[in-house]
Amino acid sequence: MILYPAIDLKDGQCVRLEKGDMDKATVFGSDPAAQAAAFAAQGFERLHVVDLNGAFAGRAVNGDAVSAILGAVDIPVQLGGGIRDHAAIDAWLDKGIARVILGTIAVRDPDLVRAAARRHPGKVAVGIDARGGKVAVSGWAEATEMDVIDLARAFEDAGVAAIIYTDIDRDGVLAGLNIASTLKLARSVSIPVIASGGLASIADIRRLLEPDCAILEGAISGRALYDGRLDPAEALALIATGQP
Repeated sequence: MILYPAIDLKDGQCVRLEKGDMDKATVFGSDPAAQAAAFAAQGFERLHVVDLNGAFAGRAVNGDAVSAILGAVDIPVQLGGGIRDHAAIDAWLDKGIARVILGTIAVRDPDLVRAAARRHPGKVAVGIDARGGKVAVSGWAEATEMDVIDLARAFEDAGVAAIIYTDIDRDGVLAGLNIASTLKLARSVSIPVIASGGLASIADIRRLLEPDCAILEGAISGRALYDGRLDPAEALALIATGQP
């Protein structure tokens, strides 16, 4: 299992939101590159970055901060938020992003996602963010009637590297991962799934190491790492054992 520490960018700062609400942002640092370097030094092997402003604007807003992160670490970085056309995908991959995450555009133009996945094997992931099992887009501000599993199945055999599934109602509030919904999704598609939203403590890591979660690629942690509820050394040591 891969544990991805998250850096969410708002106005050039590292923040965490509550349930995706931009008005409920807690600032955890003003130097995203330094935070990325700290995560790498702690032993994390990959990094999850989101341009929150970009998700609302539909284009890169925190590009300078992302570039600084890329310059500060050697570990692979996956990036989401406002990436909605081939030009943006190509630009970020050319700059060194290991994997782009396409969310809103996966709903609005699934053919673009399929084409991107063919052009960039292993470097395109789909972000599926949901409230009550229904997909939300545009920085989680716009609800749809699309079912999570229906959207995921639309990308079967498309070459998508992973699906990042976020339970918005749990995100940023330390409510614990929605394991049941995440496993239901993972069992419905052959695409690897990454759990996101609500990871709160070492108990969540132990749950992820149970045999039924072996089908998951990993999980993303944000607030729990920032506020000390999850000790990086303890979590990574436990993951290394592969035993809950």
